Amino acid sequence: MFLRNGLEPWHLLIVAVVLILLFGSKKLPDTARALGKSLRILKSETKAMREDGSAPATAAAPVAHVTPAPAPAETPAHPAP
Repeated sequence: MFLRNGLEPWHLLIVAVVLILLFGSKKLPDTARALGKSLRILKSETKAMREDGSAPATAAAPVAHVTPAPAPAETPAHPAP
């Protein structure tokens, strides 16, 4: 089988080179920082949902459906004579 040993160090090196080529060396730290921040937020939100989710999912209140407001009618650019 082709991937019987899983990831090897040279695989990670190829991924790193491709990322540097795609994003550039100046944007890569900002991108990694934003990704880390997003993952921390996701982790804290899932933890909060687990702590608050003591009630079964079937006992949750129904979700109210919001209907969008109708779009305003367009006025003609030139009034009819």
